[in-house]
Amino acid sequence: MNQPAVPNEPAPSDAPQKTIRTLSLRDPLHWLALGGRDLLATPGIGLFYGGCFWAMAIVLGAVFRNKPEYVISIASGCLLVGPFLAMGLYEVSRRRESGIAPELGSSLTCWDAHLGSMSMLVLVLIVLELIWGRASLVVFAVFFNTGMPSTTGVIQAVFSPENWEFLLVYLLVGGVFAAVVFSVAVVSIPMILDRDTDAISAAITSLQVVFGNTGVMLLWGALLTVLVFLALLPWAAGLLLVGPWLGHASWHAYRASVCWADEEGAAGLV
Repeated sequence: MNQPAVPNEPAPSDAPQKTIRTLSLRDPLHWLALGGRDLLATPGIGLFYGGCFWAMAIVLGAVFRNKPEYVISIASGCLLVGPFLAMGLYEVSRRRESGIAPELGSSLTCWDAHLGSMSMLVLVLIVLELIWGRASLVVFAVFFNTGMPSTTGVIQAVFSPENWEFLLVYLLVGGVFAAVVFSVAVVSIPMILDRDTDAISAAITSLQVVFGNTGVMLLWGALLTVLVFLALLPWAAGLLLVGPWLGHASWHAYRASVCWADEEGAAGLV
């Protein structure tokens, strides 16, 4: 006797199923090695993107020194452009992995087919940054003890011994927001490029990777932070190399973290 159909039962999905891999603490160093290999294989493209990152850092630094009240606005602009530049580097690594010759032109336009998803993700990141900026103003108002600093003495005032409570709370609040942004973005942008998925699915997958491999992702975030900080000294010139290097490495972090059922082998681990 036939069983009656269950009402409102969703049809089986024919979309490829993903698996979040379990990572080891050695993997981030492997991603950096693979990113370095991609950079050495395409130095001209890497230098172009490194120049873009360097120019953004120079503009942001100049605004901070002369018109610090506009830093949040300029940072929002960088956050708008940055993911699209990063996607270009992911495209270079993706093409090399697939055996296709990388081209600067194709890397500059690879986002065109994913504009909707990228725009939504960038909007989420900008909203997070604006909330971050508002929270920073609240911290300034509550914990800053020496009066609002002038445009010529921001660093000296912030690091004054009288403001240690402010500095502690500011770093704590900033760390929380930085962790949220990192968790949302760490594999979402390369996933959008690779699978043309929507921004929400990509962000959820990114969060799953972070929560499933918290220790490894903390190490990866720490390595990114340290390398970027070192690249900023002096005059942010290190971004010419570190920027594209970390971009390529981030592609390999995604490929090592997320496995798709319709793929054979472990492309992200080789």
